Order: sequence, then C-alpha cells, then structure tokens
Amino acid sequence: MWIQNRLGLVEGIEAMRAQEERMNQIANNLANVDTPGYKREEVTFWEMLYQTSGLRPRVGKALRVVTDHRQGPAMLTGNPLDLLIDGEGFFRIQTPQGVRYTRAGNFTTDATGQLVTQDGYPVLGVGGSIVVGHREFVVDANGDVRIDGELVNRLDIVSFDDPGGLIKEGENLFRAREGAAARPATGFQVLQGSLEQANVNTAVELTAMIDLQRAYQAQQKVIRTIDEIDGLAVTRVGRLNS
Repeated sequence: MWIQNRLGLVEGIEAMRAQEERMNQIANNLANVDTPGYKREEVTFWEMLYQTSGLRPRVGKALRVVTDHRQGPAMLTGNPLDLLIDGEGFFRIQTPQGVRYTRAGNFTTDATGQLVTQDGYPVLGVGGSIVVGHREFVVDANGDVRIDGELVNRLDIVSFDDPGGLIKEGENLFRAREGAAARPATGFQVLQGSLEQANVNTAVELTAMIDLQRAYQAQQKVIRTIDEIDGLAVTRVGRLNS
C-alpha cells in the first residue's frame, strides 16, 4: 500500500507541476494579447518511459511548449511603416546573433533611413537591408518596395515546411532549429498600413485558466487524501506491532 500511495503522490505532484507550467503559458498569452504578430503558446503533455532503478522502469509525464502559428486577425492602422503578411511567411530580421524571423510588422526607420524593428534590427530584403530614407514609399502585395515608382528592394519573406522548427527567442523573434531550412514564401500578399494582431482569444484563455485552477485544486485534494491514507496506515501498523 505504501508503495502505491507513494506513486500516487509522485503522479499528483507531476500533474500539478504540469498545470503550473500551462498556467504560466496562459498568463504569458494574456500579457501579449496586444503585441503585434504574437503567437500564442500551449503546453502539451505526453507519457515517457524512464528508469527509476536498474529493475524498475516507470511511466512519467513530460511537457512540451508548442507555438500556435495560425494567423492572427488583421488591424488597419493607416501607418505606411506597418506591414502585414496575409498568408504564410515570416519577415527576415538581421540581429547581432544572426538572422531571425518574425510576423510582427510594426516597423520604423532608424537614423540612416533603414527599415528596422522596434528594437532597431534591420528588416532584410532580397538585396540586403531596406533603405527608404525618410521619404514616402509603397509596398505592393508581392513585397516590392518602391519610392517614386522606382523599385528599391523587395521584402525577403520566407517560410518553413515545418513551423515547429522555429524556436521563440523573445522580442517577438524566432530562430530556426538546426536543420530547419527557410524557403521563399508562396501564397501570401503584403498589406501596407495594416498589422497582424496576436492570435490570442482572451475568452478562450480565461476559460482555460478557470479550468486549470479547478483541476489544480482537485489534485491538491487527491494529494491530501493520499497523505491521510499513509498516516492512517502508519498508525495501524504501529498498533499491530505494539
């Protein structure tokens, strides 16, 4: 009985830790509901087999954070520096750590007239960084950037066969896992003066948070019950020995 109860405690603690991690992800999703291009996260659970000793394998719970890459709703801003990718694809961004990828198109210009992210990282075109100066420019559906009708560059929009090959890094950027190759995106259009909003549904996240709180409380009761059974078993064994 003691071994079974102890296993029940371990299972209960693992479940509570998983629920805590999922709660952290929900809180992060809600905190970024107004972040352009943000992609919500989920925590998936699966069972894994590992060795607790040389003779006893055990099935435990493992966690994996998964990014939901579905497109968020569009918001018309009228700002020519705001760009939205309608369809598949990511903007390529040059950072000190290398090329990164984002769906957040709330760009600006730096002192040299380069198109950059809000953190100052250059947005890449097929011909390198995109320099628009401080003049009016037009971006068409294909990503061509024109000033006074003259083509100056084209947004280098890429995609991945498996978006799961992208890892979140903060600052609304992704980096590619080793072996994940980018390819030119197809089936998209660029909308100037619009932004992709976060793909976070506040009502869904709040409902999930309430469900998690209830599940967490239920798991606490299970652990308390197992602890009481252990205490009762020890007490009875003590009485029999006496």
